[in-house]
Amino acid sequence: MRVRMGEGRSLGRPFGWLWAAYAVSAVGTWLAFDAFPLIAITVLDAGPARVSALAAAGLLVGAAVAVPLGPWVEFRRKRPVMIAMDLVRCAALLSLPAAFLLGGLGFVQLLVVSVVVAAADIAFTAASGACLKALVRPEDLVVANGRLESTNWTALMLGPPLGGAAIGLFGPLVTVTANAASFVLSAAGIRAIGGTEPRPAHAPETGARLRGGDLLEGWRHILTSPALRPLFLNQILVAGLIMATAPVLAVLMLGRLGFAPWQYALAFAAPCVGGLVGSRLAGRLASRFGRPRTMLVFGTLRACWLPGLAFVRPGVAGLVLVIAVELGLITCMGVFNPLQAAYRLEHTPSDRVARVLSAWSVTGKLTIAGMTALWGLLAGLTGPRTAVAIAGVLSLATPALLLRARRALSGPDVLTQVSPSASVKSEGEGGTINDRDQEHREAGRPAGLPQGAPGDRQPQRPRLREGDVRARMALDGVGEGHRGHRPLRGAPQRLRGPGTDAHPHE
Repeated sequence: MRVRMGEGRSLGRPFGWLWAAYAVSAVGTWLAFDAFPLIAITVLDAGPARVSALAAAGLLVGAAVAVPLGPWVEFRRKRPVMIAMDLVRCAALLSLPAAFLLGGLGFVQLLVVSVVVAAADIAFTAASGACLKALVRPEDLVVANGRLESTNWTALMLGPPLGGAAIGLFGPLVTVTANAASFVLSAAGIRAIGGTEPRPAHAPETGARLRGGDLLEGWRHILTSPALRPLFLNQILVAGLIMATAPVLAVLMLGRLGFAPWQYALAFAAPCVGGLVGSRLAGRLASRFGRPRTMLVFGTLRACWLPGLAFVRPGVAGLVLVIAVELGLITCMGVFNPLQAAYRLEHTPSDRVARVLSAWSVTGKLTIAGMTALWGLLAGLTGPRTAVAIAGVLSLATPALLLRARRALSGPDVLTQVSPSASVKSEGEGGTINDRDQEHREAGRPAGLPQGAPGDRQPQRPRLREGDVRARMALDGVGEGHRGHRPLRGAPQRLRGPGTDAHPHE
């Protein structure tokens, strides 16, 4: 059954504040693009080894520190966690210009700030995905994620050029300060959502310790879910291959092929318009052709562009080739990412959203770090062009994982299944699923699943009724929640765009 996505309809004031908070922080993120390595190089005179260590530490250590944060976030109200993570990152970033003005800025401090920002970013992503699920109706998840995704691509188009100009005029610490200010504005936007956020239904007693199993619950749910496991593996591998080729391609284009830095920046900034267009079309395509078919088609097409980068040549023809390949890749990502984010949210019970998103984000960052290092070694052994070609050939195999998920994607479009006898409450309202069956049926929503209702730990398959619509939920692309599709703040990543991690959104 196909459901109209209602692309032009308002999603309500609370989502509007969340969207505004996301927009301002996305602009701050991309204004400060590559600020950390620039500080290391221009202020601290760091060499290649230290700059590489800074990049690896932000991803690896930050992701490791974030592992216990997923369960911690799960059992707490999400908006206070999001505000706290915003303020933590603001304070960490402001410590850099403060130390510089006092003459005490050092590489160790830069490293620590990178780790703190990375860990807080993962925790924020986990909380924001659960917050989005509670604010938006199930049938509006694709539209909401599409709007967040398109906002991120717009910031990605405009932020790096403006940030580069600001760095040229005032230095990289100015963009770091602007980035920190964006966190304050983001926290204010989240605070403005208003209303009372209920305490998580499965929150442990005050002072109770988290069990070891809680740390792995996100991975357990992903890997035991026939719907999520193939999608998870596909996303992790595609993102890893795309990001692994970024530094290798930079060496090839800026070194051996002699492209100017502005040409290299243009080659990866201009195609971002494809992400904006794709994310705006995602809901309409899903309405017309069905979400399963749209995800399969664009998820497969997304993997077909990377081999083209191995054929780049010097001159205008090579520049046009890179822009064309990146435009096709990013457009497919723009369509696929919001659909995937909504699908993931829909197939995760509310009491596991934060842990699933945290596990997804941690795995993605660790995979990107590992594959980037591996492809650096491969490029050293075989040459940059060959390394890019190998990544392209491997990417062609990744749609097989989506085909394995075809049966789950093509199944009935329903929310996370819960026991028909489960008792659920929604912001001040009580009642059981059976008590509210007729009400939901008349509203055209899945019976028994009020906004933000937690899934049952031992679900039973509900009987589909006429009028039932999709119901399932769970964000580094990036648009996932608030920042699921965004890269780590300050992490020295090449300009590729959201959805490779994320969302990110994630």
